[in-house]
Amino acid sequence: MSGIAVHGIALRPVTDTDEAFLARLYASTRDAEMHRSGFSPAQRAAFLAMQFNAQQRAYRAYPDAEFLLLLRHGEAIGRLYLQHNADSLRVIDLSLLPDHQNHGIGTRVLAAVLALAAGAGKTVALQVERFNRAQALYRRLGFRTVHDHGVYVSMVCDGTRCDANARAAQP
Repeated sequence: MSGIAVHGIALRPVTDTDEAFLARLYASTRDAEMHRSGFSPAQRAAFLAMQFNAQQRAYRAYPDAEFLLLLRHGEAIGRLYLQHNADSLRVIDLSLLPDHQNHGIGTRVLAAVLALAAGAGKTVALQVERFNRAQALYRRLGFRTVHDHGVYVSMVCDGTRCDANARAAQP
């Protein structure tokens, strides 16, 4: 494991037995969109399964990536996918089930990633959808936009500076 320690959260590598949870987690990230889609329940299920499988294939293509499940009291609550590069850590994905959002867990996970990066003299990079409310958290931690891709925004943070911001922002 990468040395990430998050108070109150256990991290372990994703295994094949986690696929049903990961599909449910993915569906939760698309819930509002699916309710607006006009799809029937069967169409939603088919669409979400297709998109989840495509996302998993895309994420597995990242070299030097670490796929971690987030557990709270032994229960799976989210995932952290992290790519280790020579000069940066890339947060490929950080997702939490809705019941575990807005409780400081995402901040603590990012703080641990930033601390790891600072200790290694690396930056932290990520991409976020333009209208994702998580951007406010990233900015509060010190991330800055480096490229606007239209739908997505690429953000980066110097590990040392962001580590200090993250420690100050922790609940």
